[in-house]
Amino acid sequence: MTSTKLFLAIDQGGQSSRALVFDGAGGLVAEGHETIAVNHPHDGWVEHAPQEVLSSTVRAIDQALAALGERHAHIVAAGLATQRSSIVCWDRDSGAALSPVISWQDRRAAQWVEQFHKHDEAIHQATGLFVTAHYGVSKLHWCMQNLPAVRAAHQQGRLAWGPMASFMLFHLLEEKPMWADPANASRTLLWNFHSLDWDEELLDLFGVPGEPLPRCVPTCYEFGHLNLHGRRVPLTVMTGDQSAAAYAFGAPHHGTAYVNIGTGAFVQRVCGGNIDYAPRLLTGVVLQCGETVEHVLEGTVNGAGSALVEVERQLGVAAEHAERNMAQWLSAATELPLFLNGVSGLGSPYWVPRFGSCFVGAGTAAEKLAAVAESIVFLTQVNLDEMETLFVAPRRIVVSGGLARLDGICQRLADVSGVPVYRPAECEATARGTAFLLAGRPQHWPEPSPGALFPPLANEALRQRYQRWRLAMDSAIAKTSRRG
Repeated sequence: MTSTKLFLAIDQGGQSSRALVFDGAGGLVAEGHETIAVNHPHDGWVEHAPQEVLSSTVRAIDQALAALGERHAHIVAAGLATQRSSIVCWDRDSGAALSPVISWQDRRAAQWVEQFHKHDEAIHQATGLFVTAHYGVSKLHWCMQNLPAVRAAHQQGRLAWGPMASFMLFHLLEEKPMWADPANASRTLLWNFHSLDWDEELLDLFGVPGEPLPRCVPTCYEFGHLNLHGRRVPLTVMTGDQSAAAYAFGAPHHGTAYVNIGTGAFVQRVCGGNIDYAPRLLTGVVLQCGETVEHVLEGTVNGAGSALVEVERQLGVAAEHAERNMAQWLSAATELPLFLNGVSGLGSPYWVPRFGSCFVGAGTAAEKLAAVAESIVFLTQVNLDEMETLFVAPRRIVVSGGLARLDGICQRLADVSGVPVYRPAECEATARGTAFLLAGRPQHWPEPSPGALFPPLANEALRQRYQRWRLAMDSAIAKTSRRG
C-alpha cells in the first residue's frame, strides 16, 4: 500500500518561486508557481525585492495547497532550496528588510574584493571556493558601507544578515529562527568546510562582523514550523538549489556527472569523502545529515540562461521568439560563429571576473543565439575536462534545468564529451531533490516516467569547433590579463 505522506518542497529561484508537493515515491502531486522581477539598478547589479520574494513564495504555497484540496492534511514535512550566494540584511527585532536581495549574479563589489586575491590560496583551502564578487561576503561588506539602515541596526544590536535562505526561514517559520545550512552558508566565503562553521580568521580578514550571522546547522534539521492553513508542518531540510539537484533521482552515483543548466550552469561530481583541494574547481559539502557528510567537486558557468537573455537583448530578438525557435536554430546549424561567453564573468576553471564577451565569426541573429547556446556546452565541457584531472571520466552525464529541455544542447554535450547524456522526464531537479531528502533518502525513488538518452555521435565538426573555441578563449583571457 502506497504511503499517504506528502512532502512540500519550496524552490526559490532567480526567476520564480515554486512550491511542489511530492508523495513518498517521488511522484509530483501538486504545484504552485509565481514569477518574480529581476532588477538591474546599475550595470553589474542584480537585485530582487525581499517582500516580493516572500509574498511570491507564500502565493506559490497557497496554489499548491489549493490544488491538493483536503489532501494538504497529508503534508508531513517541508523543505526549502534557494539560490546560494544571494544575501539579505534585515532587522532581527521587526523583521524589516534593510537591503534588497542581492543576487548571486551581482558583481557590484568586484573592485573591493580584488584586494584579497593575495590570500587566494588560504581562502581556497578553508572554503573550497575562490575569491569572487559573486559570493556573499562582498555584498555584506557593501551593505555595511553603503546602507545607513544596516550600519544603524548593527550599532544598535538589531542587525541580522546572511544567506537569503536564512531571511526566508526567519519570515516563513513561526519560530523566526536564525539558521544557515552548509550549502548556503558556504557561499558567503565565510564558512569553513572543514569545521562546518563560520571561520573567525575569514571574518577578520574581510573585516565583517560575525554577530549578525545565523547559526550554522546541518542540511537536515528541525528548523521550525510552517503554518499551512492552520496546520503546523515542520520544515526539516534547507539547502541550495544546485545541492538539491544532485539528489533529484535518488542518491547520486560517483560515476555520474550532474549538470544543471538554468540561469547559470553547474557541473557536480559527488564524491562521498572529503576532497581537500582542487586547484581550479570548487569543493564543498553537498549534504550534512546526521553522521553523513557528503562532499562535492563543482564547476560553475556563470552565463547560461542569463547569457541568452543578454544576447537576445543586444540583438533585439524577443525572448518569446527565441524560446519558440531555439530548438530549430540548433538543429539547423551546420557551422556557427564562436561565442566567447563571459556574461556575469568567467567562472571555473578560468576565474576571470571581467571578461568582454564577443563573437568570433559572422552569423545571422539565429546563428549567433545558437552559438550562445553552444558556448554553454563548451563551458560545461571545460569543467568536465578539468574534473578528469582529479577523477576518472564519468560514465554518464545527467542533465537537468530549463535549458536541458533543448535536444540540441543535450546532444552537443554528448558528442563533445563522448559520454552518454541522460535527460530525465522531469528537468526541474531542485524541488525533487529536496523532496528526496525530506522523505529520508529512500532507497526506492523511481522516476515518474522514463527520460531521454543521448548517445554520443561522431561529430567531428563540433569537436573541431570546441578546440577552436578553447584556443580563442585562451587567447582572449591572455589579452585580458595583460590589460589588467
